[in-house]
Amino acid sequence: MMLPICGLEAQTVMSPDGNVAVKFSLSQDGVPTYEMTYKKREVIRPSHLGLELAKDKHASKGLEETSLMDGFTEEDCTRSTFDETWKPVWGETSTIRNHYNEMAVNLYQKAANRHITIRFRVYDYGMGLRYEFPQQADLNYFIIKEEHTQFAMTGDHTAYWIPGDYDTQEYETQITPLSGIRERMKTAVDGNASQTVFSPTGVQTSLQMKTHDGLYINIHEAACVNYPTMHLNLDDKNMVFESWLTPDATGMKGYMQTPCTTPWRTVLVSDDARDMLACKLTLNLNEPCKIEDTSWIHPVKYCGVWWEMIAGNNTWNYTDDLPSVKLGETDYTKVKPNGRHGANNAEVRKYIDFAAKNHLDEVLVEGWNEGWEDWFGHSKDYVFDFVTPYPDFDIKALNDYAHSKGVKLMMHHETSASTQNYERHLEAAYDLMNKYGYDAVKSGYVGDIIPRGEHHYSQTINNHYLYCVTEAAKHHIMVNAHEAVRPTGLCRTWPNLVGNESARGTEYESFSGNEPYHTVILPFTRLQGGPMDYTPGILETQIGTWNPNKKDMYVHTTLVGQLALYMVMYSPLAMAADLPENYAKYDDAFQFIRDVPLDWDDTKYLEAEPAKYITVARKAKKTGDWYLGGKCDADGHQCSVKLDFLDKHAVYDCTIYADAKNADYKTNPKAYVITHRKVRRGDVLKFTEAPGGGFAMSMKRL
Repeated sequence: MMLPICGLEAQTVMSPDGNVAVKFSLSQDGVPTYEMTYKKREVIRPSHLGLELAKDKHASKGLEETSLMDGFTEEDCTRSTFDETWKPVWGETSTIRNHYNEMAVNLYQKAANRHITIRFRVYDYGMGLRYEFPQQADLNYFIIKEEHTQFAMTGDHTAYWIPGDYDTQEYETQITPLSGIRERMKTAVDGNASQTVFSPTGVQTSLQMKTHDGLYINIHEAACVNYPTMHLNLDDKNMVFESWLTPDATGMKGYMQTPCTTPWRTVLVSDDARDMLACKLTLNLNEPCKIEDTSWIHPVKYCGVWWEMIAGNNTWNYTDDLPSVKLGETDYTKVKPNGRHGANNAEVRKYIDFAAKNHLDEVLVEGWNEGWEDWFGHSKDYVFDFVTPYPDFDIKALNDYAHSKGVKLMMHHETSASTQNYERHLEAAYDLMNKYGYDAVKSGYVGDIIPRGEHHYSQTINNHYLYCVTEAAKHHIMVNAHEAVRPTGLCRTWPNLVGNESARGTEYESFSGNEPYHTVILPFTRLQGGPMDYTPGILETQIGTWNPNKKDMYVHTTLVGQLALYMVMYSPLAMAADLPENYAKYDDAFQFIRDVPLDWDDTKYLEAEPAKYITVARKAKKTGDWYLGGKCDADGHQCSVKLDFLDKHAVYDCTIYADAKNADYKTNPKAYVITHRKVRRGDVLKFTEAPGGGFAMSMKRL
């Protein structure tokens, strides 16, 4: 509904419930400025908006280019309100309400004869703003040198952050005051296959914060399309964040052609941490689904030939005899197999049998294709062709065997960060998947990007990731990209994007470990933009029990804490990541992984505190069954759950998976107790979550 045009004074737009207010004004120099309050409490102090443009021969004004920073006057502004309820293809709830009030401020820069619009959408739980550039005589092509969107904080908030980096998000979350970022950065940055840290106070989004008086604030972005990823750089004297875009190989940030828009810059706010997890601001600011027939998109519970390589028992490469290979020239039939290649026919059949027996949908197989002998660290362009299997992987026979068991294989495409090589082979690779009945692919981007000099989160490479997703949709293929850009809600528009990694996952438990609080901060940060393929379910948490080379390595949760991850970290794509023989040791606990759904009609966050604990209840789609889970940090947690959300007059058969009294993620991680009881609406259940532990429950309606 379009409402009256605003006047030309400072303008304010309120959320539908009146709690969130965003005010826009122009400074004396014509600098666009906004501020934000929640329940009349200051959230964002007056903050400037604008874009600095590059003087470049490719711009409309060439070397005479000017910037979109100041000198603006307000032409007019329009207001509207919008309220819809839409149905996600998969998700935490069967419906999502998208209800906001909007204000679009139309600005004119007289000196350059340019028009821009700054659009605000204000929700009960936050707001989004973006820049819009209509086509016009003096603004057709322009190059962004830097975007100067500010977020002025009201104090020295507690921040949950990872280092700003153009190439990786695989960092442990740091918890410091804003004023402590600079000092902590010295130890926060650890090694990675590709990384480019840009500032001693630069951090990545989604950035979670908590104020001294109990407000929870989250800064992120939504709908990052044809644009570089935004980081935040902190002026730690004045506590002002400013957007910091990922550059391309030339140092420029974005190449734009009007009409166009930027992604949304988002701020979530509440005095209840549960709202940070339940609100769907990022999804709502994305475009509706562009896939007409979504019947082929479905949740996937899978296992695979993966953890055994991550932990070092088996290898991705077929032979140790070759220092380098050339695809199409190297003859693998004439080399000596190393005897440790994981993706062999017998091993894959074992996983297929395991998946079929336990009602898992698919089996991931990594290392199936030629080229792994020199895949990493050489800036090699033509590293894989994505269609040629090693001699011990019979692609047809294995797919036939899987299908005969009611199971599918999941494709693996490691690109070694050579995006141009992947695009070169993409059509043939997807055609091969169609030929053999694959419907999901795990892609990877380990290492420095090729084209050389580009970064994982630049405009060009972000466009590559989305291109792969849109091309996959034409082939009815679901995508799970690792080491790719962090999600910004594009899974609403392209729901075949069923998962991403884009953070520090379970694999690090086999390297240096993840702190117990890691999995109860990620839902507040990384998962704001979309689901993560975290690869949970490691029930044999002491890796040394089966791998003598990792005798001192252990997963930093209890066994029950691993079960809880299927609840607190939502994803329609969930791996049972441990080895089949390890699940056999804990088969009674594995039952929860067999049972837990991946698609939900309703979700209720019962309690939450960033990096401390999360307790969530979810109602399975179309069944009426409920599942509960809770996960905590190294301090442990006392949890009381009142089952007031269950259906009236219904009785549920409840199975509870709990930490034993003496459980501890370090000293006694596999101590658990399974109990059974009947429950009804209004019952109260109490749990003692061990350090690094949690609980999981299934409640099946009788």
